[in-house]
Amino acid sequence: MPSFEIEGKLHKKFDTESKTQTFQAREFVIEIQDGNYPQLIKFQLTQDRCAVLDNFEEGQQIKVMFDLRGREWQGKYFTNLNAWRVEAATSAEEAPPPPNEDFDFPTVSDEPPAADNDLPF
Repeated sequence: MPSFEIEGKLHKKFDTESKTQTFQAREFVIEIQDGNYPQLIKFQLTQDRCAVLDNFEEGQQIKVMFDLRGREWQGKYFTNLNAWRVEAATSAEEAPPPPNEDFDFPTVSDEPPAADNDLPF
């Protein structure tokens, strides 16, 4: 299944809920700008991943890696954005500078070294 990633501002995080004795889930919402209107997108973390969100505060820029999950229940269809990783987003000023294009990288040759070297073997 393909996975996706998106960056946005952590708009709201909810408490972890125990859905059954063996299953827990935690939802959160990020805000992204789409033209003139902000979009609020809800994600879900499950099981041991629920605690990942503890390290982030509402209003913080985050990057979410997720996959799509869908199911049918009693004739109704549900789609979940199942987050499997959340990390702080790096802004342009925090990103490392691009490599210096004026630097000459050494070249590597596929030819064996010349036989007239002074190595003992």
